[in-house]
Amino acid sequence: MSGISSKGMYGLAAMYQLLQSEKGVPIQIKEIADKADIPKNYLEQILVILKRDGIVKSIRGASGGYMLNKNPEDILIYDIIDSLEGGLCNEGSSSSNEILNLFWREKQSEVRNIFNIPLTELKNFEQKYNKQIMYVI
Repeated sequence: MSGISSKGMYGLAAMYQLLQSEKGVPIQIKEIADKADIPKNYLEQILVILKRDGIVKSIRGASGGYMLNKNPEDILIYDIIDSLEGGLCNEGSSSSNEILNLFWREKQSEVRNIFNIPLTELKNFEQKYNKQIMYVI
């Protein structure tokens, strides 16, 4: 069973930065990398994958950069992770043991359900975080 690698974690962090951006305004890679604390070269690789899968798009030119390719409500956290990780809790190659095959199919379905939420759900976590900070102060 695979977990979420740094590629998946960084990819989700980059997508959060794109979610935060003004609608229709692309963000340059350097700005995303700085705000999300992602190595720029690694971020470039991640964005190429997300672009290939239609999750983000790039705009060329001096005021170009990256932006979401879809409405954020239509981008699922699972789709981001699946794009970058090639799936979660994959059974790998099918086993000759049908019990294990059934187990992996069910676990994969459960994992998908956990992450089958829109990118905009991160806004709720932002609000929770802000409430926690208020209680600390």
